[in-house]
Amino acid sequence: MIRDRRPAADSEPDPDAFDPATAPPSKGMRKRAAHRAQDLGERLIGLRESELEALQLPETLYDAIRLAQRINARGGLARQRQYIGKLMRDLDTAPIEAALDEAGKGFGARESERFRRIEAWRGRLVAEGEVALQELLATQPGLNRDRLEPLMSRARGARGDAERATAGRALFRELRAQFAALDPAPPTADA
Repeated sequence: MIRDRRPAADSEPDPDAFDPATAPPSKGMRKRAAHRAQDLGERLIGLRESELEALQLPETLYDAIRLAQRINARGGLARQRQYIGKLMRDLDTAPIEAALDEAGKGFGARESERFRRIEAWRGRLVAEGEVALQELLATQPGLNRDRLEPLMSRARGARGDAERATAGRALFRELRAQFAALDPAPPTADA
């Protein structure tokens, strides 16, 4: 006996009954969400501790990120990033992304401005010497003259390109450290 293999008319799905809003997410959608969460975790791993604290992350996520920052092994770091991505899938990441984007705009601009101004002061110190140092100390009285003078003298007296570059970098590093110790706001220079 041959049976009819067609399903009964009453068991056929209604094509108009499909509602994408109630359908579960597809495998591709889940994968993209997991990758986005892991990418956001990567951005969080690159932040400093003070920036992480400002985000007020859940304690388990915060601890996982701090651990990832200390891991040196490539494989271990990859597993930790996956774990962070897994933790982030359970969170609403929109506020975290918004805070990172907002902080990134201001932070990058501030740091760029700080770099340019310190570079301008370094250039003036090398070119003008004592006159520029007096003006710098007048605008920023908390700077340590005893640490700046020998570096400035070495940069001004350098003979070769390599020696000049090395001395200039040392002066820049010292200026940056002193300005950061005084005030988190960028220094000003009339270059």
